[in-house]
Order: sequence, then C-alpha cells, then structure tokens
Amino acid sequence: MTRKTASKTASKKAAPKKIASAKTAKAARAELPIEIDARSLPPLGMTPERFLRDYWQKRPLLIRNAFPDFDTPVQPEDLAGLACEETALSRIVMHDRANDGWTVRHGPFEEDEFPGMPHQDWTLLVQDVDKWDPDIAALLEHFRFLPRWRIDDVMISFAAPGGSVGAHVDQYDVFLLQAYGHRRWQIDASANPPLDFRPDVELKLLREFNATHDWVLGPGDMLYLPPGVPHNGVAEDACLTFSVGMRAPSAAELLGDFVDTLAADADDALRYTDPDLAPAADPNEIDVAAMNRAVEALNLLRMNDPDRLGDWFGRFITVYRAGGEVHGGGEPRSRIEIEWDLEHGASLYRHPYSRMAWRRAHRKGEPARLFVSGQDHALPAEDAALIADAAQLDGAAYAALSEAGRDLVQTLIQSGHYNLALPDEEE
Repeated sequence: MTRKTASKTASKKAAPKKIASAKTAKAARAELPIEIDARSLPPLGMTPERFLRDYWQKRPLLIRNAFPDFDTPVQPEDLAGLACEETALSRIVMHDRANDGWTVRHGPFEEDEFPGMPHQDWTLLVQDVDKWDPDIAALLEHFRFLPRWRIDDVMISFAAPGGSVGAHVDQYDVFLLQAYGHRRWQIDASANPPLDFRPDVELKLLREFNATHDWVLGPGDMLYLPPGVPHNGVAEDACLTFSVGMRAPSAAELLGDFVDTLAADADDALRYTDPDLAPAADPNEIDVAAMNRAVEALNLLRMNDPDRLGDWFGRFITVYRAGGEVHGGGEPRSRIEIEWDLEHGASLYRHPYSRMAWRRAHRKGEPARLFVSGQDHALPAEDAALIADAAQLDGAAYAALSEAGRDLVQTLIQSGHYNLALPDEEE
C-alpha cells in the first residue's frame, strides 16, 4: 500500500469520528438549560464568555435571581410623571379583551389622565429612561460584557393587571428584567415559528402565537431573548418591567447611510465611460458590455480603505436611533475657569444623549478615532478609550489626558456634551 493510499484510507476511517463529534456537539447545544438560577453568579448565572458562546443570538434564557432581592429605583408614579414630559417618548397600549382589539396612544400625557385609567388591560411604555434617571443608567454597568455602542436604551413599562402589548417578535436582542410585581411571559422557541402579522391592528402583532414555554417572573428575574423569538408578556398584577434593548441596524439602514456617505464624498469626475465602445447591433439595447461598464463605475466608489470604512460606521452607530440631540447653550465658561474648578473638586458629566465609541486606526502610527454623536475626532488611543468609557470626568481623569484629549474635552463642553458640576452642586 502506498503512502498516498494509506492516507486516503486513514481519512476515510477518521471521518465517522468527525461526524460523531459534530453530532455530539449539536446534542450538547440542544441540551443547554433554558432556565437557570443566577443568585450565586448574577446577573447571568454563568460567565459572560459562556453566555455569549451558548446563548447570545442563539437561544432564549430565563435567568432567575439575575438581580437578587432587586429593589426598583423607580415607582409607577415616577414613570407616569416622566410620560407627561414633552420630550419623553411614551405610549399607552390598551387591550379590549372582549373584542381582542388594540389601541395605541402616544404621549406626552396629562397628569390627570392616570387616576382615571382602567384597573386592568393597559400598559404605559417609556423609552430612554436611562437618559432621564441616573439610577436606571447605572444598571447598564451590569451589561459591560457587551459593546456599549450596541446597547440602545432602557425602556420601562408599567402594566395594570392583564396589561400587555400583545404577542410580537423583535428583531434585536433584549433583556427583560422584572422590577416590580409579576409578569407572565410566554415564548415560542420552536425552530420555525409563524411570523405573519395581524392586518387589523396598528401594532405589529402576530396572527398566530403558540407558546412552547410559560413562566411567571418576579422582581429580580430576567428573560433574555435573541432576535426573532415570538413572545407575549401579560401582567399578573400591577408591575414594572425594564427592557434593555440592543441596537441592530438593518442591512437596508446600513446600506442607505453608506451610499449617502459615498455619494457625498464622490469625485464628480468619476463617471460612466465606454472607450471600448463598438458599433451597436441594436442602438436601443442595454447590452452586457454596457452593464459591465455600469458596474465598473459603481466600483469606483467602493470604500476599500478600512479606516474610511471604520470612520463611517463609527459616525453612523453613534447617531443611529439616538434618543435626542445635544446642543450647546448658556454662557460659555472660559477654559481656565473650568480647569481651576476641576482641580478643586468639580466634575464633568456627559450629556445623557451624547453617544460615544472609539476604534484603533488600521494603519500603524495613525491616531485612534473617537466618535461623538456622529462626529469623529483623531486622538491617542488612551485618550479615546478613557473619554468613551467615562460618563463622568473628574479632575484626575481630565489631568490624565494628553493635551489633544483636553483640547477635545473643552470643545465638547462648548458643544453641550459635558456639563460642569461644582462640588456643592453634586448630589
């Protein structure tokens, strides 16, 4: 037997083992628990690495005691008060149980509306509560195993008994933390659930929903759902649910912004050309050669530079689904005054609507880029990382920045991205 023949034979003999190994791995994944108790290792009940490997964007997970002995930092009346604010994004969903009808009203609402609301079958939802309440924003520290720019907001819903928004499906990851009261969650974790929508309601509710799992969550329990899992939550009693939702731009949204950027930066001299044109057999026909030239013209706009591509994405993702805009205002304070205050106990607090991220340069020796609400700034990597991570900059953090970093912070102050709080003004 030749060495070549022996090698082929050995490969054939090894193949069943590889197939068996793959089947074993698949079986192991199928046997992963869908419910765990996290009290000993909150908030996931496992390491972030294991969660991301086995569950993230793969399968749902009910996490009992994700936040053991959880005490909600906001009450239903706080949420109702926020829903009355002009700039808060709020809505009320009501369910007519007798006719299975659904209605949606958008805020802001009047304070005197809430005392007269029915005792059941309605839900108040408020987006971006983390931008309004620092205690809610602090909850996001528990999700630092995820890229911060992937996290969209914390939405909070208050539901009267029986309150729901109906069976639906989200196209993004979401963590549903029960904060107060009890909510019954049903999900359809089957391989190919029906996803057609009802044509008779304003909400995108599923026409058909078949639950494979049914749980009641209490305070501190959390349900993780990857994209595309049908679910339905119904309040067992008056309850609050915190929804930590992810940013997941669609391919169409990415393409639309990308093409806009390409077109805005394009050299007008880049055009369709046909120096190889031959006499037309049919002057009205768009032939294959013409289409090839059209493709070549489009290819001239391709963003092959990874740094340009990275800059585009950084600007896009720090604006995408922004809850509000940041504006400068008030009497500008001089740099020397600000730096004196920082040296004597003051701090800079980032505006809650200011979104930041950063990336390293692709080419060696080039500066990193800090992205701030759609704008990009060249900075040393250490500065970019520090500024992007810090919701608060005290005097020591500010002093640790390079001169370029301090210059940028001063620019961001004037643009409204930071507010200066003197020691006697801080809580």
